[in-house]
Amino acid sequence: MAKATVLDVAQYILEKTGKITTWKLQKLVYYCQAWHLVWDEEPLFEEPIQAWINGPVCPDLYQYHKGNFNIAKIQNANPKALADNERDSICVVIEHYGELTGQQLKDLTHSELPWIKTRKGIDPSERGENVISHELMSEYYGSL
Repeated sequence: MAKATVLDVAQYILEKTGKITTWKLQKLVYYCQAWHLVWDEEPLFEEPIQAWINGPVCPDLYQYHKGNFNIAKIQNANPKALADNERDSICVVIEHYGELTGQQLKDLTHSELPWIKTRKGIDPSERGENVISHELMSEYYGSL
């Protein structure tokens, strides 16, 4: 079976949450990736997540929704590409983080080591493109 993409994951999240801000979607995608790495010891999707000023962002997803504040649907995404265990990971993350706003999720990621370590040496006002590694996510969230 073909590996799901970040767009497939994002569409599955939107099917569960309904319309949300693109900011919130980015953070939920990040937490889905992080926790799936912990629980299943493999990535949910292959696209990288970078430590941007406003928290973790997947540039591939950003290119899709750029210019929009809210999003309800990802055209041409295929959430059916997700395996049952992948859907389960996403649902648990939505249960845990889904009530938080995009701002609360940003603040949370800014307090956690994967984003902090990946931004090390980058001025807070400077754009950064450093990739938050799977190892860093797995190690940090696996220790919680």
